Amino acid sequence: MSRYAERVVVVTGAARGIGAATAKRFAEEGASVAVLDLDESAASATADGLGAPKAVGVACDVSDSESVGSAVSAVVEQLGKVDVLVNNAGVTRDNLLFKMTEDDWDTVINVHLRGSFLMSRAVQQHMVAANYGKILNLSSVSALGNRGQANYSAAKMGLQGFTRTLALELGPFGINVNAIAPGFIVTDMTDATARRVGVEPEEFRKGAAERSPLKRVGYPQDIAAAAAFLCSDEAAFITGQTLYVDGGAKI
Repeated sequence: MSRYAERVVVVTGAARGIGAATAKRFAEEGASVAVLDLDESAASATADGLGAPKAVGVACDVSDSESVGSAVSAVVEQLGKVDVLVNNAGVTRDNLLFKMTEDDWDTVINVHLRGSFLMSRAVQQHMVAANYGKILNLSSVSALGNRGQANYSAAKMGLQGFTRTLALELGPFGINVNAIAPGFIVTDMTDATARRVGVEPEEFRKGAAERSPLKRVGYPQDIAAAAAFLCSDEAAFITGQTLYVDGGAKI
């Protein structure tokens, strides 16, 4: 497929996990891809392995406005434009409220919410000028509440409100803004969560699968497939929406 031929896609937090799988899917569909990540060497390694028409790895701290500005400028300089932004970068600092520190709270809010704000603000000027663009934010089923994740849940629900507001503001300029809320996805992050609660990752995955109507867990490729649709011209009349990709866990 070549739905993204001649398109330039930026994916944050894309050195591994869902971000890397999403970058790979866009590359397979013909896009030139910018892999943004805190770890520049890992970003470059991922970019080199995409098989995209053009791919670059760029260091970026999405919570820092200067870093974001420099990264977006580098992408435009090297790839010529920005057609699609996927705000995927994320971290967890899980703890019960009475144990959660201010740093735990600020780090999660800054990466997810501030990061998506800074990246979206930086790319929208290029999209508005082109009268075309797609912005996709990564929310989570945890937006609906999850024990030990007050910071993460707040950030992920905040992204849903952010998505709807940007859809209203940017729609007149030909820009679609949507979100995906993944359920349990097999990543380093969910494996770390398993170990934090004293469970082996395989057992953690088994429990998640048993709670799903589909009786399986999700994989990064499941999210990448949804992202490739929502950011395509086939989804041109979809905006302001959050798609739960969770195997029916919240039915």
